[in-house]
Amino acid sequence: MPELPDTFAALGEPTRLAIVRLLSEQPLRSSEIAEALQVSRAVASRHLRVLDRAGLVTASFSEADARARVYALSRDPLRDVRAFLDELEAFWGDQLAAFQAWAEEREP
Repeated sequence: MPELPDTFAALGEPTRLAIVRLLSEQPLRSSEIAEALQVSRAVASRHLRVLDRAGLVTASFSEADARARVYALSRDPLRDVRAFLDELEAFWGDQLAAFQAWAEEREP
């Protein structure tokens, strides 16, 4: 299973993030992704390979056209990102609460 740094690295590039947003709505063929983002098919394919290696997308073959791959969003790596962000939020929430308590004790 890909690691969290791989997920962040993949999502850190604007085109790949745009692909993830597109796939959050529905599975798409690479040609549809390229068209929606106004990039070449080769560019879309390169970005899809990175997203695939990071575990963010899965590819299956279309029932209508066995030559066309259909890409769908994989939710597991995004759950890992959510869990990481929840941990950070809890940490900073505790830190801010402690600072608030300290600041209120110091008020005249």
